[in-house]
Amino acid sequence: MPKMSLWKVLVALPLALSCSLGGTGRIPGDAMASTKDVRTKYVAQLPVKHSARIVEPERLYKRVWALIREEYYEQKFGGQNWDRWQHHYDGKLKTLDDSHKAIETMLASLGDRYTRFLDHDAFDDERGQIEARLYGVGIQIGMDKTHKVVVIAPIDNTPASRAGLMPGDEIAEINGKPTKGLSVEDAAKQIKGPKGTDVSLTLIRALKPIKVNMKRDEIHIAAVATSKMITPDIGYIRLTSFISQDANKEMLKALSDLAGAKGIVLDLRDNPGGLLTNAIEISNMFLDGRHDIVSTVDKDGYKTPAVSDGRPVTKQPLVVLINRGSASASEIASGAVHDNNRALLVGETSFGKGLVQGITRLEDETGVNVTIARYLTPNDTDINKKGIVPDVVVALNEKDYKEGRGPWWADPEGPSVKRSPDDLKDMQLKKAVTVLQDKINGVAVVVGSAETAKSATVSK
Repeated sequence: MPKMSLWKVLVALPLALSCSLGGTGRIPGDAMASTKDVRTKYVAQLPVKHSARIVEPERLYKRVWALIREEYYEQKFGGQNWDRWQHHYDGKLKTLDDSHKAIETMLASLGDRYTRFLDHDAFDDERGQIEARLYGVGIQIGMDKTHKVVVIAPIDNTPASRAGLMPGDEIAEINGKPTKGLSVEDAAKQIKGPKGTDVSLTLIRALKPIKVNMKRDEIHIAAVATSKMITPDIGYIRLTSFISQDANKEMLKALSDLAGAKGIVLDLRDNPGGLLTNAIEISNMFLDGRHDIVSTVDKDGYKTPAVSDGRPVTKQPLVVLINRGSASASEIASGAVHDNNRALLVGETSFGKGLVQGITRLEDETGVNVTIARYLTPNDTDINKKGIVPDVVVALNEKDYKEGRGPWWADPEGPSVKRSPDDLKDMQLKKAVTVLQDKINGVAVVVGSAETAKSATVSK
């Protein structure tokens, strides 16, 4: 995907990635449209920046109101008459801060956590992720069901990973201040900061507090975190995000490096999503022939598929690893290769985020993420709030994680122990290798749980 300025980009994120990778955040054409057609429609040129431009607070607010009216995917607007907001704040918005708060209130009425206002910092972070460069400590954070700020995943080779932060850690304090009552965005602002400055986090892990001190750094977001041979026959690629504009280039290089492998394991576990165009183009690398990759359904119910071009980069047998941290763009790619009988899925049911947002830059350099479509997998499956169930289920429990049988990068003994995917202590990866080896050898693969498999078999 070429380097680009952003005005509007179609994204597929589980929560707002505006906070996710830099220091924090858990996020068409006709019926024969190609991936190029999709990109052309949903990526537009960034308007020229006018630093001295005066932005009227009321005008900014009404632009967002009109954007929701024209583009929001669910035209019942959360069961309300959207017109009631048009003049709700007439004469009351004196500053841009007033308009920002009014916009946040208006958007909150939709009951859609993915449609949200992005302040200057959040919008800059979201753009920075696409440019593959941010500043912070290198963690993805989110809000759990009890409204606690938690670590979704540390990014490899960052201050957070070196300090031993783990998925599921609760962030109880930031620089000694409690996080109770903070939004993900507020926590992000406190964690991120200039390169070389210090930040202290108090974590709760297994009900015990752990204090971690880190020095902030520039975070380069490598989409492909790992690419290597893990057996003499099998190559392994861990794709951690679809957000970076370099994701496609990195995936092409990884596939080229592993061209001699007899089969590929593509690991999308804990991949929170990213650009829809990246999900489409990466799926396209595996599909032979013209097949639906994903279909978007807009506010009018108009369904538009993106179709593969029939020129795959590789025809190697493929197994894809997913888990509950695999969301949105990860689910699009998983659904594309699965529904087209190109790959078997191994692991746990995915996150279940089947909505797509458009990022829009506003006149004062803030922005909004608006849910503008839902998507369907090639089999017309709506996975929103349901997720994708893998062909071969390998469920993990707390004991598995403690004893080092979880994802290989989630080392229970911390950063002093160097884990590698080829140690095959990772239960899900080990099963994926077994399934892939069976595919290579033409052996029927048993579908279902690793413990109690169903009698049905699939050979793909």
